Amino acid sequence: MKPAERLRSLLTTIDRSSYGAYKQIAGSYDFGDFTLHIDYVQGDPFASPSRLRAVFPARVAQLPEELLHPEIRRTAASDFLNRQLWRQLGPISRPRGSGKSGMVRILRPGQQILERTSLQIDAQGQIVVRFTAGLPASGRRVLGRQAIEMLLTAVPGALRGTLAPATRELERLRRHTLLAEDSAALRRQLAELGLVAFIPDGAILPRRSGVDDRPLAASEAVSFLAPEGLSLTLTAPNRGPVSGMGIPRGITLIVGGGYHGKSTLLRAIEKGIYDHIEGDGRELAITVPGAVKIRAEDGRSVASVDISNFITDLPRGEDTAHFTTANASGSTSQAAAIAEALEVGATCLLIDEDTSATNFMIRDARMQALVDEADEPITPYIDRARQLHQELGVSTLLVVGGAGDYFDVADTVIGMRRYLPTDLTAGAKDIAARYRSKRAQEGGSWSPLEQRVPDPASIDPQKGRKAASIKVQTPTRVLFGTHELELSALEQLVEEAQVRAIAQAMVHATGRWLDGKRTVREALERLTEKIRREGLDVIDSRQVGDYAEFRIFELAGALGRLRTLRVHAPERAVDP
Repeated sequence: MKPAERLRSLLTTIDRSSYGAYKQIAGSYDFGDFTLHIDYVQGDPFASPSRLRAVFPARVAQLPEELLHPEIRRTAASDFLNRQLWRQLGPISRPRGSGKSGMVRILRPGQQILERTSLQIDAQGQIVVRFTAGLPASGRRVLGRQAIEMLLTAVPGALRGTLAPATRELERLRRHTLLAEDSAALRRQLAELGLVAFIPDGAILPRRSGVDDRPLAASEAVSFLAPEGLSLTLTAPNRGPVSGMGIPRGITLIVGGGYHGKSTLLRAIEKGIYDHIEGDGRELAITVPGAVKIRAEDGRSVASVDISNFITDLPRGEDTAHFTTANASGSTSQAAAIAEALEVGATCLLIDEDTSATNFMIRDARMQALVDEADEPITPYIDRARQLHQELGVSTLLVVGGAGDYFDVADTVIGMRRYLPTDLTAGAKDIAARYRSKRAQEGGSWSPLEQRVPDPASIDPQKGRKAASIKVQTPTRVLFGTHELELSALEQLVEEAQVRAIAQAMVHATGRWLDGKRTVREALERLTEKIRREGLDVIDSRQVGDYAEFRIFELAGALGRLRTLRVHAPERAVDP
């Protein structure tokens, strides 16, 4: 390891040299209280920025032991310091020449508390920070003096201003970790209480806009208040009793007039799979980990998915037990999304009528009278929801505004009026009894899903001479090799870093667990379990700082949307 002054000397020596001279500074430098590692040096000022790491040993970081254990506290502490460092780096990230010169960046966290590779605290209290820096240049000439100012003054100042014990906002950090611990503890209680979700009293559920996930100002929003009949109190380990609305397992409808908060409630529930930061408004709004949002997605590709429980006897004779298409309809895409979620263990399906295919959700009595069941290939969801719960233990939360026939199968009905919930279960059941639907039950018994084994040769990230090329084009679109992968329908993804990690995980798993022998579930469970045990670095040996944790459901959803994917039936059992 070289002393920090060696970095100063090198930058002075190569000042005004051709940009390639920057390669000489790769290596590790001792700054006394931390070590700076320059892991990758960009070859051009317009190329991807250089990758750097800063390591603060435990003896320097001096993090209180209470923040290191259990693991949820350590993850939350890492999340908090990442947020603080992002703010510190903002003022020093500025143009210092051509292209990306002078840009200093670390992952910007959203409203959720996630594990990220950008800042990690280990069990002993060591802090590792990963960030990028655009090395200064004029044209393609090294600007050594500007690099010295950036790497030896500005960056160390920002790091110390966030991570040094004397500058740490310890009380806020402590609250952040305890909040995450409480949220995770309440989520574990849901299964014991027979619930799929819980919304605390006082929550602020509306967001500022469709592109701004921060809460609506309290002066403009209506605070959540649990209705009588669904109100209960859970106990958090740190803050104690928490009152709110519990949503039981089974089939739950969220009903009400337009613009009264139905979809807002469902969106809070779908994001309740994550812990949220203080001030988000959805703190302690929690959902079971196996909840998956389902929607129609015209035009997506489907690779040999078993949709036969919902769709059979298509006019052209397609095999719906192994349904394949490059251009799915609304109904076939929604059926495929459900089958893919069930394939990897979903326990609760979240559905909004507004983003569903109408003919997939309901076929009323008049349409049944007009079109004979023998001529209708779709068994609507209304006729499968009860089977999913009774036979597979899979619950449904459904926002519905125009299909009252769902009252016949509902266990719980939540009405939203002026953004506040009411328990309308008794009223809905009374209406169902008084105004009996004339529609007939369709579809037979539920059939076990056909298992799929992905062909690893069809998961090809190669582009030109690169064995693996991944480029995130937008927060929901990634270029996987030469193939565009669109993930906007996976609505529970909350950060671009998750998309990047999912694409890299697919590369890493191909040939290992995606080996042509294991089923989708077997392969992805082994991958996600290894990540859970060893961290996100297992998917990429380069120690990059732009990945965030993801779930098996979104990983499976991405794999299923890869247009080159080919699958076959299992040939034999595979040893773990």
